[in-house]
Amino acid sequence: MAETEEKQENGSRQLFAGLSDVSISGDIPVEGEITVPMASQSQEEDFSTLDEPVRDTIMRDLKAVGQKFFHVMYPKKSNALLRDWDLWGPLVLCVSLALMLQGGHANSEDDGGPQFAEVFVIIWFGAVVITLNSKLLGGTISFFQSLCVLGYCILPLTVAMLVCRLLLLASVSMTAFILRLVTVAAMFAWSTFASTAFLADSQPPNRRALAVYPIFLFYFVISWMILTFNPPPH
Repeated sequence: MAETEEKQENGSRQLFAGLSDVSISGDIPVEGEITVPMASQSQEEDFSTLDEPVRDTIMRDLKAVGQKFFHVMYPKKSNALLRDWDLWGPLVLCVSLALMLQGGHANSEDDGGPQFAEVFVIIWFGAVVITLNSKLLGGTISFFQSLCVLGYCILPLTVAMLVCRLLLLASVSMTAFILRLVTVAAMFAWSTFASTAFLADSQPPNRRALAVYPIFLFYFVISWMILTFNPPPH
């Protein structure tokens, strides 16, 4: 065994001793360029929104709001309203609805101003309460994502309010009231269905009914305000 180990050691020494005679010819290029990808370089190459024109920024935001309106009008289970949430659309809808409801049941001496505040507060306070209820029930979406969905889903009711205003300008007969009732009922169902399509999956299966019921009441109150609206006498 000792002789075998000694022969292996001698063989290894001869092998490594031969490597010492290896040399690199000067004709072989050994120069090169080593590049290490840096995260800062890719970030600098990315287009910054601070460098884009204001017009492009506004058009991009308007396009995003329009896409969210489209998802509300054609509701389906999707995360489109949850990925890039914003409150511009809900704010525009809330102000538009409050302006159209302003002046209803007002006396000739009253300009109906407080009713704008009433509508504004009811919508935003109701949305906040529903969001807090969703979070307490174990919802998985953020506070502002829920506000975004609830606000954008007011769009059908805003359309219903516009139709009702046009019908009231045309006539105040029973036929006009029936048309308003059908319109408001359909848009109420549309708003409720659209909001639950986006929010239902964020709730635990055994608590979805508790999360949907306040949404039903929220849009029902707004629908009732629209249906009972009457323009002030001239």
